Amino acid sequence: MAAPPCPALQREQQRAADIIRLLTLYRPLLDAYIIDFFTEGLWAQLPVPWQAALATAAPPQLAGLLGGPGGPGAAWPLSLLAFAAATRALAFPRGRLGGSPCPPCQSTRLHPLLRRHVKPKKQHEIRRLGKLLQRLTQATSCDRVVDVGAGQGHLSRFLAFGLGLSVTAVEGDGRLAGMAERFDRELLRELGKMGVPANEGPPRCHQTAPCHRPPSLLTPRGPRHVAGRLDPSAPWGEFLLPPDPLGPGPATRNPLGGPGGSEGGQRVLVTGLHACGDLSPALLRHFTRSPAVAAVASVACCYMKLSTPPEHPGSSPGYPLSTWVAKLPGHELSYRAREAACHALEEYAGRLRGESGCLRAHCYRAVLETLIRAANPSKKRPGVQTVKKAHTLSFPQYARLGLPRVGLDPTTISLDSEAVEAMLEQQHKVVAFFSLTLLLAPLVETLILLDRLLYLREQGFQCALVPLFDPQFSPRNLVLVAARTPLGCRVLSGLDEDSSEDEDTGVAEPSGEKQ
Repeated sequence: MAAPPCPALQREQQRAADIIRLLTLYRPLLDAYIIDFFTEGLWAQLPVPWQAALATAAPPQLAGLLGGPGGPGAAWPLSLLAFAAATRALAFPRGRLGGSPCPPCQSTRLHPLLRRHVKPKKQHEIRRLGKLLQRLTQATSCDRVVDVGAGQGHLSRFLAFGLGLSVTAVEGDGRLAGMAERFDRELLRELGKMGVPANEGPPRCHQTAPCHRPPSLLTPRGPRHVAGRLDPSAPWGEFLLPPDPLGPGPATRNPLGGPGGSEGGQRVLVTGLHACGDLSPALLRHFTRSPAVAAVASVACCYMKLSTPPEHPGSSPGYPLSTWVAKLPGHELSYRAREAACHALEEYAGRLRGESGCLRAHCYRAVLETLIRAANPSKKRPGVQTVKKAHTLSFPQYARLGLPRVGLDPTTISLDSEAVEAMLEQQHKVVAFFSLTLLLAPLVETLILLDRLLYLREQGFQCALVPLFDPQFSPRNLVLVAARTPLGCRVLSGLDEDSSEDEDTGVAEPSGEKQ
């Protein structure tokens, strides 16, 4: 007799289907580029009642529409309220949307030596992900971690020196891998000055209760660094390609050689902190194919770099992964939609509440696009390098910096005509339109991550999505966790001793089990 369907799986399948239906209804809004606001008449494409309400809405009222604290209530049309409510209901919970601005600061919970070269945002991320990985090591009785896409090694350094784990850091950029090794040597020299003997340290801990190493204690057992790129099609233990670019850094070698394709024949945990594009799906594929990988914790990034079937026919796409999503009509996501999923909704809501001058940047670029196409119709959405502090400039100043970057002479173009002024006066409409597109952005991210969750569920694995970081300053804050053994609620909840950082996380409950 077949086992009954898993309730969590059914709920997530239904959520994915509902998201796709909603995105299909509003696909023109989802696929719109804000720089085309004037050239393609985007405002006129909105329902007339929406136009009337949004045209008079103050930025703080738009912040309220996004779901956080806003200004005095606006008389929104019921259809617009229903649209906003549906997007919020279907998007996966991300944490404290619209809370009091709290810029990241130096973390006192990290040893000062582990804060060197690390920005406060990254300190927050490595400490919280490190704590989750520590709990995974205890739940799986496996203290070997492979950090894929390790960059300058900040997470690997914390896991090894701070938590005493055995860590292999894999990085596709040889220069970054070399820099990570240099930072390790710096830290070891400082430990030597403090009298900590090399290659010694506290014994590793395998107790089931959380192990809280005081931040003042470090072990001088650093990570191993390997310069190499992941080959998604290769078996685990044979996945390395040469680094890109070739150059300084530790030599490419198989970090997991040995019986069974793992370190010394033993199991490993695999993690990727903001693993870009197809790298995150590749980690999940390796997890499902290899018993040597006990668990995986993946934080995604750069969804626009995901491969999709139309773009890469015949290959395994980065999206969709799951059988369920792949068979749903309308599941396709354009480059623009995937790019939108990378926007920081919480940050923009903060700008709206404060009526920041930064809000004029999109209008400036949309007006510039109009001038570019008028001067040369063949130039459509050309890449214009970011003009620093554009909001502090007048539009003519901004245009004189931007036009040469696309090969146009600003002296041949009128930058203060009546037509330009008329467009600049519509800045509030540009801001309102962009706010609507941001309502859809979390839905796209939710669909992409749900697809990965369903891919794991379909194969019977224990998995969950957790909003691990504070979205106010770490927008890609959702971590996908999967293991071959039951995770348990304790592993996934209460991931910070400071209760102010651990309000309701909205963890998707674990389900399924595959030994």
